[in-house]
Amino acid sequence: MEVALAVVATVVVTGLVGVVPLWRRRRRELGSPVDRATFQTLHTASLAAPPLRAGLTEQAAQKAGRHLRELLGSAAIAITDGERVLTWDGAGEHHKGAALEHAAGPMAAGRTEVLGPDVVACERLDCEIRHAVVVPLTTDERVVGTLAAYGADVSAGLVRAAEEVGHWVDAQLQLAELDRSRTLLMEAEVRALRAQISPHFIYNSLTTIASFVRTDPERARELLLEFADFTRYSFRRHGDFTTLAEELHSIDRYLLLQRARFGDRLQVTLRIAPEVLPVAMPFLCLQPLVENAVRHGLQDRAGPGHITIIAEDAGADAVISVEDDGVGMDPDRLRAILAHGAPDGESGPEAAGIGLGNVDERLRQVYGDEYGLRIETAPGAGTKVTLRVPKYRPGVAAV
Repeated sequence: MEVALAVVATVVVTGLVGVVPLWRRRRRELGSPVDRATFQTLHTASLAAPPLRAGLTEQAAQKAGRHLRELLGSAAIAITDGERVLTWDGAGEHHKGAALEHAAGPMAAGRTEVLGPDVVACERLDCEIRHAVVVPLTTDERVVGTLAAYGADVSAGLVRAAEEVGHWVDAQLQLAELDRSRTLLMEAEVRALRAQISPHFIYNSLTTIASFVRTDPERARELLLEFADFTRYSFRRHGDFTTLAEELHSIDRYLLLQRARFGDRLQVTLRIAPEVLPVAMPFLCLQPLVENAVRHGLQDRAGPGHITIIAEDAGADAVISVEDDGVGMDPDRLRAILAHGAPDGESGPEAAGIGLGNVDERLRQVYGDEYGLRIETAPGAGTKVTLRVPKYRPGVAAV
């Protein structure tokens, strides 16, 4: 037993001897006290940023409040939106009811105010809340709320710190506003695509279905159900993104309706890699490409038109192409349409650029300029449109 204990003791001591140099080395890696303080400040700010990127809401204020108070080193902070107190974090919560009154001056004037005991009054002798620094929060030059730091006293350093933290919060709220603007823009562009689909496709589909009502009622019923499913998907109101599988399923319904209209004149080849079917992509991203291929692939042709749709695995990306053997168009003309849009009332091949430009812009907004459409065309040589989407991108998910 004594021998065993000696061995254990030796192991423990040996382990501790190895720990001391490691601890000292890690402390040296953190740098000087100034370096450590800088790191801590940046780390705290990074924790407060994500909630604020959602905008000035009660939930965001509550999540960010503790981190903002840590940045200021104050006894308490309050965040308001001018109409209500979104959060109070720290000591003296019995002052929360007066925080909106304290915010009234900075909200109206757009300037920082320092409040003393005559305003921040308290009858409790043990309360450390006696002073406050209240700074306005602005977005697009509008005062949208306030940030107040409360404590036993106010120093010039606290005033400067509160104003700097307020400016930093302003920047996060501005980014939130930009995110909302981008979302609204994408929704508007999807609505524009829906408007483009409706006049061309819906009328022709209903006319085709009507032609089968007397001659083949069962066929008319099947087409009507497919038409209902297609329009339900195209005009849905939830989600900016879908999966490639859902987009292709909708396109399959679209092509079924078009085959009923064109018969053997429309020939379609699909080559789809199963592994890319779950990839998320912007909603209604492929529909305009296929619609243009059908419309312009069969236009001014007596014989059949052939459309090829390919989806391939390309490492970190999925690559999808839609190709037709139709009339094509002049590349310079297409480039001008993508940049400026087609003239009012334009039809024929030139109108293809309207939907293509919409899709190209949305892809660039979501993934970056390197993910724009690649279009190959020439008069009489057909058109091939290729797009790439990452298999994974933060913030991009089908709902």
